[in-house]
Amino acid sequence: MSVDNRKAIWSWSLYDWANSAFSTTVMAGFFPVFFKQYWSLGVDPTLSTARLGLANSLAGILVALLAPLLGAIADQGSARKKFLAFFAFLGVVMTLALFFVNKGQWVFAAGFFVIATLGFSGANIFYDALLPSVASKKKMDFVSTHGYALGYIGGGLLFAVNVAMTINPTAFGLADSAAAVRVSFLTVGLWWALFTIPLLLYVQELKNPVPPAQGYVLVRGFRQLAQTFHEIRKLKVIFLFLLAYWFYIDGVYTMIRMAVDYGMSIGLASRDLILALLLTQFVGFPSTLAFGKLADRISAKKAILIGIVVYLGVSVWGAMMKSSYEFYLLAVTIGLVQGGIQALSRSYYAKLIPAEKSAEYFGFFNMVGKFSAILGPVLIGGVGLFLRSLGTGSVLASRLSITSIGILFIIGGILFALVKTPAQDAEHAKYK
Repeated sequence: MSVDNRKAIWSWSLYDWANSAFSTTVMAGFFPVFFKQYWSLGVDPTLSTARLGLANSLAGILVALLAPLLGAIADQGSARKKFLAFFAFLGVVMTLALFFVNKGQWVFAAGFFVIATLGFSGANIFYDALLPSVASKKKMDFVSTHGYALGYIGGGLLFAVNVAMTINPTAFGLADSAAAVRVSFLTVGLWWALFTIPLLLYVQELKNPVPPAQGYVLVRGFRQLAQTFHEIRKLKVIFLFLLAYWFYIDGVYTMIRMAVDYGMSIGLASRDLILALLLTQFVGFPSTLAFGKLADRISAKKAILIGIVVYLGVSVWGAMMKSSYEFYLLAVTIGLVQGGIQALSRSYYAKLIPAEKSAEYFGFFNMVGKFSAILGPVLIGGVGLFLRSLGTGSVLASRLSITSIGILFIIGGILFALVKTPAQDAEHAKYK
């Protein structure tokens, strides 16, 4: 099956529909609320925020350490789909396990969440690495934004059902909202598993032109990892892009994972926060598609820079936010750029790298993303705890800590502005 095949593109894109249920319902939506109000019942809000940040950071460290090696091994054995299936299965099982965690058992909740996030992030390495298998460089921006757009709809639809369950649990035969949230974890796991099937059936990955001898895949993977690390250090445009991406995507991921927790910490109602997050999903669908068209008109680079500037404004605005109404406006603003900046970063990077090493190079891409995701949550939690130790009130400490994200967008934006577009970079002509 050749690249740009319609069935392969839709099957690949449906995985975004599948796993976005986890990033929306679990990661950004119910887990932060449930972790603070149910699994960390009676704990100071600043401490529960720090614990949540630590859980997110631990998951990031595990993925970051494993990603490049796993990518190299997958490339050597042309096993991207097999690795995706393994990590997706891991994420599904751990998400289902959250249903069984009882009140006050924050350690179990954090542990299952860390492993589920490892599965989610690990599978994304190989999902991203399959992009060159389904799309030509000419269509990568379109296909990448198409996947993210479907993710917003898929994640948003299931999240809407889950929110309805928590608002009116008796209509679904559930005892209360807590029971509804726990059942929501079950629905996410099943949704994720079901819509992963088309990718496994209909996407055919690019094969290694020189397959390694049986039994030597692991050895060749280690050797290839060392060689690629050496190459990246010399290929300045890739190195600079990854450095820029490290900073600006940190802010994006931190906003996704910590926004609901932050809203609760400054006294906003959890119901309003969840509904605002749901609104983001449906704003994100057309906006992500629009970002793909914007990239065609003004270039992917300029579109990404616009997204970074908007996020910088959000980090400042969020610190001054006082009402649920403002949180709704902030959610709409984030929805306008969130999918676009992620999708175009993925396709921009895919154009820079050799297709036959896609999993390994995307291993480095995801490694950078996960190491940056360590910094943001720890930064928010650490600044908040430090200010509390100085006697600052809980709400003020939370407000001041959110402003620390802005510096990540500033540094990332400046570095990305210095990156040459793929067409300008002579060092990568041999890969085109």
